[in-house]
Amino acid sequence: MSRRVLIVEDDTETRDFLAKGFAEEGFSVESAADGREGLFHATDGGFDAVVLDRMLPGLDGLSLIKSIRAAGLKTPVIMLTAMSAVDERVKGLRAGADDYLVKPFSFQELLARVEALLRRPKDTQEAATLTCRDLEMDLLRRRVTRAGRDITLTPREFQILEFFLRRKNRVVTRTMLLEGVWDYHFDPNTNIVDVHISKLRRQIDEGAETPLIETVRGAGYMISDG
Repeated sequence: MSRRVLIVEDDTETRDFLAKGFAEEGFSVESAADGREGLFHATDGGFDAVVLDRMLPGLDGLSLIKSIRAAGLKTPVIMLTAMSAVDERVKGLRAGADDYLVKPFSFQELLARVEALLRRPKDTQEAATLTCRDLEMDLLRRRVTRAGRDITLTPREFQILEFFLRRKNRVVTRTMLLEGVWDYHFDPNTNIVDVHISKLRRQIDEGAETPLIETVRGAGYMISDG
């Protein structure tokens, strides 16, 4: 199976250079030109690695990495940057990056670093499947079933459900959802969370005896095994 890499880089020449290089090495490549588009692709799942520019329009690289990690994704991330200062590299690593490469760089070095990250051991079962009671989410096939029944979800509903499953048996607040799913670091004073939770509940609870997503009064929501 071809390894998948996501390239998030706003400079067209650099982005095309990287895409061509990885494609020639047998990778399946997707790319994004700004941070928000990059976050959309990254949280959609299925990538083996992310190559990410530090300075991006829409959403900067540090915020993008934090959002990826807040969503529970462990995809290896290498950050590219023209900032060579030690404190900038430290910021990137503390935000959740796995490696840091300063521009200008050698593609062969970048490739070697990506391949080194991909050799790290990982729990493939955890990476591929999330479960709660009779509900199962297959992250690779982007498929959700409950008691054997296929459930069709929009990309946003899938993202919300994955966010809950990665925090099973823990209270998920409205703020956590706004930051982790929508990347809002402020309250937009809308009922966007409630509307999406309501729709998601209808989808996953149809025909079931008990609801999966509980409302925790005064705190938020929770999906639990009990």
